[in-house]
Amino acid sequence: MLTRAPKGTKDILPEETWKWQAIEKTAADICSEFGYREIRTPVFEHTELFQRGVGDSTDIVRKEMYTFTDKGDRSITLRPEGTAGVVRSYVENGMASLPHPVKLYYFMTIYRYEKMQKGRLREHHQFGVEVFGPEGPGADVEVICLLSMLFDRLKIKGVKLRINSIGCPKCRPVFRETFIKYLEPLYDDLCDACKTRYNINPMRIMDCKSETCSNIVKGAPSVTDYLCRECAVHFEGLKAGLENMGIVYTLDRNIVRGQDYYTRTVFEFVSDNVGAQGTVCGGGRYDGLVAECGGPSTPGIGFGLGMERLFLEMDSCGCPPPGEEPQGPAVYIAVTGREADAAACKLACELRKAGISAETDLMGRSLKAQMKYADKIGAAYTIVIGSSEMDSGSGEIKDMKTGITMSIQISADKIAEIIREERND
Repeated sequence: MLTRAPKGTKDILPEETWKWQAIEKTAADICSEFGYREIRTPVFEHTELFQRGVGDSTDIVRKEMYTFTDKGDRSITLRPEGTAGVVRSYVENGMASLPHPVKLYYFMTIYRYEKMQKGRLREHHQFGVEVFGPEGPGADVEVICLLSMLFDRLKIKGVKLRINSIGCPKCRPVFRETFIKYLEPLYDDLCDACKTRYNINPMRIMDCKSETCSNIVKGAPSVTDYLCRECAVHFEGLKAGLENMGIVYTLDRNIVRGQDYYTRTVFEFVSDNVGAQGTVCGGGRYDGLVAECGGPSTPGIGFGLGMERLFLEMDSCGCPPPGEEPQGPAVYIAVTGREADAAACKLACELRKAGISAETDLMGRSLKAQMKYADKIGAAYTIVIGSSEMDSGSGEIKDMKTGITMSIQISADKIAEIIREERND
């Protein structure tokens, strides 16, 4: 057990981390272009935050949270999603007094005890944004535009935007009542999970993946037919804004999302690429969540994008990560005779200070073994330092790609100059 990671977790090894860094940088650059700033919140929060914020009736709270009692007899939960913690931070740190909109983005680990599937582990990683303050549909359009731009910049093709409006606390109860009456004679045909949802949160039945339940809701009334005037105007504004930006969308009345805090706009980007698992990412409005968490009444909207799910989509599309895989060191300094170790270490350190990547022997290898190692790690150049090089202050540098050697003065300045000149060529 000591040498196996817990079920549902996965190591991200050095040969993969550069891909994560490249995508995270791409996402961070786009966020900066939109005026978003990064926030980092704790991995765990008080359990009540998710019970009140995400909702007691959700599958997340009822089935999937990693919850424990700490040594102070407090109920603590590893974050199962990103929005509630950011809202808590917004309230606790007085962000309501900042100029609005407050626009935040994050990269974080998410923890859910659920059945594992492609692109979703029990510990997975998420990129998300949250916007606080704007009440109009312009903010909805902006966050969707940000996502669309990310897919474009990563050269991901085939993801499709689906949108819906689920109304607000004023108009949703009217639809809920109508929907329950529609389902009542069909109750016995619902799956076990949806029979539970029928009494607790019937709208979640619309999102059920069971074929039987999917067929049942096909003939159900649509929530968009029951929107109040304000919600209907907001939804029309969203559609007009997306059309103005040239973003293609499809209306999908079955999108309700899994958290109770959503109001009005909900959306998903979906894919049917080979190997993909439907929803790539999703989000929506949560205009009552800040007040629910003890802050002033503040509209909000955001999304969460699973990084593992994004990688799966990129693989399905054949999209390489942006950037290039890191190369080996610019210089490998080999030594002959252990008396040269100190000189090699000092030279390597001086090269690094000059911005030149450098390595030297730490394993006590023979010269032949050192040269083999330099080749394996992809060193661009090698230098050998021994007693004669130390006495004369000169030696040879070898281009590992061409095999050409040249005489040099062994100093960090001269070596750095040669490497920079070669790189510029």
